[in-house]
Amino acid sequence: MADCKRTLELTIPLAEVEAETAKVVEDIRKKARMPGFRPGKVPVAIVQSRFQGDIRQQVVENLVPRAFRAEADRLQAKVVGTPNIADIKLEPNEPLWFKAEYEVQPEFELGEYRGLSVPYDAPQVSEEDIDKRLDAMREQKAQYVNIDPRPVEDGDYAVVSLTSTAGVEGEPVHAHELILHIGDADTMPEFSEALRGAEPGVTKSVQVNYPENYASERLAGRNVTFDVALKGLRKKDLPEANDDFAQDMGDFKTIGEYREELRRQLQREAEAEAKQAAERKLMDALVEAHDFPVPEAYVDRQIEAQLAPRFRELEARGIDPRSLKIDWEEIRKSGAESAAKDVRASLILDKIAEREGIETLNDEVDRELHRASRQRREAPAALRMRWEKDGTLGRIAARIRTEKTLNFLFEQSRKVASA
Repeated sequence: MADCKRTLELTIPLAEVEAETAKVVEDIRKKARMPGFRPGKVPVAIVQSRFQGDIRQQVVENLVPRAFRAEADRLQAKVVGTPNIADIKLEPNEPLWFKAEYEVQPEFELGEYRGLSVPYDAPQVSEEDIDKRLDAMREQKAQYVNIDPRPVEDGDYAVVSLTSTAGVEGEPVHAHELILHIGDADTMPEFSEALRGAEPGVTKSVQVNYPENYASERLAGRNVTFDVALKGLRKKDLPEANDDFAQDMGDFKTIGEYREELRRQLQREAEAEAKQAAERKLMDALVEAHDFPVPEAYVDRQIEAQLAPRFRELEARGIDPRSLKIDWEEIRKSGAESAAKDVRASLILDKIAEREGIETLNDEVDRELHRASRQRREAPAALRMRWEKDGTLGRIAARIRTEKTLNFLFEQSRKVASA
């Protein structure tokens, strides 16, 4: 299977080199400042001698990209990324010769994509599912009320203040008021063990061993000692699932009406999840059926896109990703296969969309823009200007087109019961 790499060797005629050299010399001559000469009056011979290296570099920078683009256009080559100019030869009174290594978009024939079989079971929402969602909504409305001082028991919500005294670099970790659910799986067991049986008013020294995958990087993998002051106890007061609760949750008269709304919500969510799973299976099948090379430039771009959220997270915390000792080449190698698959899927979807005439409408992009502007409380015109500049609008349009194409594939597929 041929790859996407190509090589060109081009020669630029001497006459063209001499004409470009004369232009560059004249440009430098107009700007040159040399003792004994007025601006723009330095003799050509002196400019050629004094700025020989600069002249050569500028001539190459002017001629090589122009010649490459012209030859690529003549060949109708769909060039991907920036060509690598591997070798350049430019001697006095000689033509300019160079070799360019570049990549092109892959050419491939679309196989069958309509009527593909995909495992799909229409989701059903049970009463148990509704009960779980109702309980989750009750949890959101729960209130924590103070209770009289007594020894701490499992299930209590202990109100504490804590300060790290050892094990953390830099400023100590401090929390003025933190609620710990004693004995709960989400509470570090060392806190529960230390506070169980204690009464409000006491302060204890607690040593906590945090796992390597702990959410806070300052604490992950560390053995940290805290001074923990028990300030009080609270209990969770859950609202009853009755008509009053339903009315508090929206325009509902009875708990039965609210349960029906939860059923509709769960049904929509389950259908969307099942549809997305089916679309992923369809895409996997199409990628498996279309084996063609992808340009390394596309793969690199995809890897960068996958890493971008992580970089933004680090920068938001004031960490420069470049300062970290990260083996980027190893990251690239480990992610290359997955990225190549994603690129192949994107190219297949693009070709299907082109064949089926699937496009993103301006109104669809505008809806996304106005929704984002409301969330950010920013004028739509200002947001549009910024998004046009940084390419966000183009990415939104591409995402919408991809979603519409995936929906088309799903609608055209044959749904079969999963095994």
